[in-house]
Amino acid sequence: MKGDPEERAVQVGRYIVASGATVRAAARVFGVSKSTIWKDQLRLRHQNPGLWAEVQGVIKKNKAERHLRGGEATRQKYRRLHQNAPCAPREQAL
Repeated sequence: MKGDPEERAVQVGRYIVASGATVRAAARVFGVSKSTIWKDQLRLRHQNPGLWAEVQGVIKKNKAERHLRGGEATRQKYRRLHQNAPCAPREQAL
């Protein structure tokens, strides 16, 4: 979605508040870059301060949870690798 930047800023803000989406997820949905989402939020700060404050709350929550999502992704990755790998016999130490 390209279109009017001010209109997009409000739509993105409403989407983030309603869904709790991350900036990356919102960028994917709206077909724009993460940089554009951040620029839209700067526009929203001047255009609709109330909505901007709500969006900032969601973004801060996502940022605080970011390390947990990353750790879970790594855990799942290695769990999949170990489930698919053949088990090699272990050598016992003397």
